[in-house]
Amino acid sequence: MTLRLTRLESGLTVATHTMPELKTAALGVWVGAGARHERADEHGISHLLEHMAFKGTRRRTARAIAEEIEAVGGDLNAATSVETTAYYAHVLSQDVWLGLDILADILTDSVFDPDELAREQSVIVQEIGAANDTPDDIVYDHVQAVAFPGQAIGRSILGTPDSVRGLGRDRLTDYLARHYLTGQTVVVAAGAVEHDRIVAAAGARLAGIAQGIPPEPPAAVWQGGSLIDARDIDQANMILAFEGVDYHDPTYYALQAFTIVVGGGMSSRLFQEVRESRGLAYSVFGFHWPYADTGLFGVYAGTDESDIAEAMRVIAGELDAAAGNITATEVARAKAQMKAGLLMAMERPASRAEQIARQILFHGRPLDPDEVVARIDALSVEDVRGAGRAMLDRGKPAFAGVGPGGGLESAAGIADSLGHPVA
Repeated sequence: MTLRLTRLESGLTVATHTMPELKTAALGVWVGAGARHERADEHGISHLLEHMAFKGTRRRTARAIAEEIEAVGGDLNAATSVETTAYYAHVLSQDVWLGLDILADILTDSVFDPDELAREQSVIVQEIGAANDTPDDIVYDHVQAVAFPGQAIGRSILGTPDSVRGLGRDRLTDYLARHYLTGQTVVVAAGAVEHDRIVAAAGARLAGIAQGIPPEPPAAVWQGGSLIDARDIDQANMILAFEGVDYHDPTYYALQAFTIVVGGGMSSRLFQEVRESRGLAYSVFGFHWPYADTGLFGVYAGTDESDIAEAMRVIAGELDAAAGNITATEVARAKAQMKAGLLMAMERPASRAEQIARQILFHGRPLDPDEVVARIDALSVEDVRGAGRAMLDRGKPAFAGVGPGGGLESAAGIADSLGHPVA
């Protein structure tokens, strides 16, 4: 396997990871612009723009885009996150050029037809409705809003029905002009690909992307607090969150390991204590979302109304205990899982392409897998405990719950008692 990177004079970055044993290729264009880059009057525009990319260009109708890629057995998709938007394809090796041509076409020559725009706005409004009707989905938006209130990073990626319907064609083209620039656009291909040919094709087909570096979003400010979405449903869905760390923080890998120890799988402390030993939740796990300048560590639990408060007490206790007594065996298990996740992703072209793209956008370069493995191997028990303790002591936690209101009020009170406001 060979990893190569080329930075074109335009500022566009092209990276490939050749896997000659494969007969397929994953390729995509990643842009360093997502929900947190939106202005207040643009809420949901990143996601809407992603949807509109498949709704027709000057050369292809929306139907033609779908038919061309599926005629060769390929797959075309896109995704919007808080800080990035990705457009990608997975095709047979001989169809790489078609995949790249379609991706370039939708990124540089979409027409944003008014009728298509109106239809897609309606589709997204339905998507928003579906998310709102899914308690174990919407609770994540709630906790993000509590953690970062009044900020773009705290708003939902989907937008609101009113904000989405208010986004016209001029708004889309203006947002594109400000954020879809070569300085934050990365083309990555992995699998049966040839680097020089990808570079030449990307340079020619994406020449329409304007040169420059987009503006940085405002710095994130963690606040914390609680939000309860009281509903007459059987299961309570709740998240207890603390401010995590960004991609560049020296404790990043240690906090990832802490997350795995407390909530990373069936062997984790939370799964074993909350579910297996006490039967307080059907689902309980931890997660850590790093961003460019901050992060969010959270624990999700889905539990019965009668068990809400007790589940929260146990979760809080397990987090506190872990920061003081994580064992060498637990750290070794977490390190093994981290390394396995990294290396297994390298064997799947789509996962590898995404991995490379995110590393370039957030670190400025693809990270050498041996370098990452070395950082993971170097973690000590004290490193992991310290990262957990620093996270728990960093500031006021955020709590969000969807379900029976009374029990969630009790859980919110427990969460609030854990706060250590930073002066």
